[in-house]
Amino acid sequence: MPVSTPSSIRIFHIIGNETSELASVPFELPAKGFLWLACTRSYFSEQLGSLQLALQKLSGAPLVDLHVSDLLNAQLPSHYDYTSQYDLLVIRRLASTPSQVGTAALAAARRTAAAKPLNEAPRISTTPVGFAAWERVLLSVHPEDCTVRDGYARRLLQFAKTGTPPLAAEAPDLGQISDATQERLAREDKAFRNPGSSPTPGGLQPIRLPLSPADLMMRVVNIIVDNYLDLRRELSRHLDQWQSALLSPRKRIANWQALLEARLSLHQLDEICEDQRAAVQDWVDALETWPQPEAPSAQRELEALKVRSRDVLEHIERVVHHVRRLEQSTETAVQMHFSVQSNRANDIMRTLTTITAIFLPLNLIAAIFGMNFEFIPLIHKEDGFWWAMGVMAVITVALIGFFSYKRYLTRTGR
Repeated sequence: MPVSTPSSIRIFHIIGNETSELASVPFELPAKGFLWLACTRSYFSEQLGSLQLALQKLSGAPLVDLHVSDLLNAQLPSHYDYTSQYDLLVIRRLASTPSQVGTAALAAARRTAAAKPLNEAPRISTTPVGFAAWERVLLSVHPEDCTVRDGYARRLLQFAKTGTPPLAAEAPDLGQISDATQERLAREDKAFRNPGSSPTPGGLQPIRLPLSPADLMMRVVNIIVDNYLDLRRELSRHLDQWQSALLSPRKRIANWQALLEARLSLHQLDEICEDQRAAVQDWVDALETWPQPEAPSAQRELEALKVRSRDVLEHIERVVHHVRRLEQSTETAVQMHFSVQSNRANDIMRTLTTITAIFLPLNLIAAIFGMNFEFIPLIHKEDGFWWAMGVMAVITVALIGFFSYKRYLTRTGR
């Protein structure tokens, strides 16, 4: 197989606490450890024959045709499948994230965006990342912008070189590793430095490097899912501003299209996360059917993999719960907006009706004295005008007092 550029495919050999990057795909499996083949979708399509031959020699079983089609399909939703030789997992990740800008520029952009009103909701664009995990080989197929792959690969090589995983303060260019992931890495690193102080769920100590292809797959999936946790904060900020505008008595909503797009983004995110949850849940269920290994170290590895898989599932469920709460809050804000508008219209109509009721008897008196009769009481008297004006004033004051007593002139409290 010809040596490719590092951007199209990267090959890593992971064994214990060591990670090395290979120049090309080997045709023999190393004696220890496992291989991670991470390539772009275009490279996978162009070099499919060579990759299938390499997988046949490395794992004894190439990809079946249906799974090849799944990995090449850029519109495929998240899902899980398996054969007797390997497991296939497809997870959709965010196609465009703020990871491509510097940390300082990103912080400044967030402050600027938070300071001004928002007219458009964040655009949610996703693309699939496919994983095929054999016993000692992991194949991952990424989109052309392999920020997830490169960010995690940088972390592996950093750990192999220094023995310390890069954290947010030490490596701000971790690609698409989100704030939530970096916070989790900081906690794991603290537990790693003090193994007896902070065990993971189930009493297991955190493991810094993946012990198997399946473990590596779930770590990369966790990074993908954590980016959705950051996206929900952005959506929350946008929808909070929309809710404030909807309930403000001094603002009129004109750009309903932007609000509709925000709601559609929430529905889209809900569908994406539901597919992710179904795929990871199928993976967790499949783990329960794996035979229990006899060696204590292998049992520990399997339990750690189950814990990590459940942790990924819990992260997805958090996103789903938050998105549905945002959808409910948005629906409630829209309903309250129209209720407020209805109350305002009722106040206006009540005020106009009250004014009409006050002037109705006055118009009646004016109409009577404006009739073309020669003999009308008070019409030919010097003080007739003042008597008519006095009667009209008394009627006006009496009606205003009556309507005020009935609170017809009082606006609805806010």
